[in-house]
Amino acid sequence: MSVEFDIRITEKDMFRFNLYHAYHGFQGIVATLVGIWVLVMAAITFGKVEVMYTILYIVFGIVFLIYVPGSLYLRSKNQIQSSEVLKQTLHYIIDDAGVHVSQGEQTADLEWKQIYKIVSTKSNLLIYSSRINAYVIPREAVKGQYETIVGLAINHLESYRLKLNPFSI
Repeated sequence: MSVEFDIRITEKDMFRFNLYHAYHGFQGIVATLVGIWVLVMAAITFGKVEVMYTILYIVFGIVFLIYVPGSLYLRSKNQIQSSEVLKQTLHYIIDDAGVHVSQGEQTADLEWKQIYKIVSTKSNLLIYSSRINAYVIPREAVKGQYETIVGLAINHLESYRLKLNPFSI
């Protein structure tokens, strides 16, 4: 079994990856909870404290809830614009040996035993080579081949290294 396809990563794809990575970790969850908590405090204390404190609560809540996605968007845009590799098309072959990526004369091979985990989101398939580094594959780029890729992953990886969206298979 083998799957072959070409992709070009867009700013939107990189942004979605960065959002997933940020909000599925401890820091993203805490930032969201703090932002919500501060806005709730603004509503609870409205009229009981000086107006300036209520305004500060609202400002801090908005900063916590908007700063992270805003900074991730800017970082994603910068990553794509500053990387010659990401600006060009990547050729993937996924087979029983692993994941093979090439671009021009350069190639990279990732054997199944080297894959940290595979995560399926609504818009991306993420093949992690470490805790933070991943190959970002837009789901629309693999369309009908997605089931084959998932089948290969299931055959070669332990179930704890797979986080597949059950509604997307």
